[in-house]
Amino acid sequence: MPSKPRILVVEDEPAIADTIIYALRTEGFEPVWKSSGREALAVVAAQDIALVVLDVGLPDQSGFDVCRELQRRRAVPVIFLTARGGETDRVVGLELGADDYLAKPFSPRELTARVRAVLRRTAATLQPNGTNAAKLPAGWEHDEARCRIRFRNHALELTRNEYRLLGALLASPGRVFSREQLLAAAWDDPGASLDRTVDAHVKSVRAKLRTVAPTADPIETHRGLGYSLREDA
Repeated sequence: MPSKPRILVVEDEPAIADTIIYALRTEGFEPVWKSSGREALAVVAAQDIALVVLDVGLPDQSGFDVCRELQRRRAVPVIFLTARGGETDRVVGLELGADDYLAKPFSPRELTARVRAVLRRTAATLQPNGTNAAKLPAGWEHDEARCRIRFRNHALELTRNEYRLLGALLASPGRVFSREQLLAAAWDDPGASLDRTVDAHVKSVRAKLRTVAPTADPIETHRGLGYSLREDA
């Protein structure tokens, strides 16, 4: 990552984009501005982006669609910035994996404060009790700086929560994590999620692992206890 966190601003109104860029630059960030979803996805694919400030009403596609594609490709934090302030839009955005939602008109100081808050949350390690990460089992690679996990030389396309969940398991191979512990590690608001949310995400991660190695089952289920990553995965 660059010395200054690089923030991608996806906003099609130049005046609003200028305000955001000025506020971010003043607070020590390195803003990158794009005005369309297509350009935004290209930037995320080519650069190390710490966070995306994403407008919903883009000229080429919905910001919701851009967010969905971002979460499919990389576990990059997203803050929606939009004129749509209704509860339904907020819920849709957050359920897609966005980390925060700020309605226009907005305070530039509040936006930068929210950016810092999200970066603090996402920068926190997933390792339990602050311990150092154990050696990864054979076949795994974890690039924490870029939030990317590889399995048997294949990069996994994980959503933000899938990445965090798998990262927690990778941090301590063999350790059994309860569903509550995985909720706390992978979700910003674990109290708003249910145990079955963890089960659903584990199922999704397993399906993605099977596309790489159909007979492999690296995540072990411990009935009534939780999940662990096999040390011989």
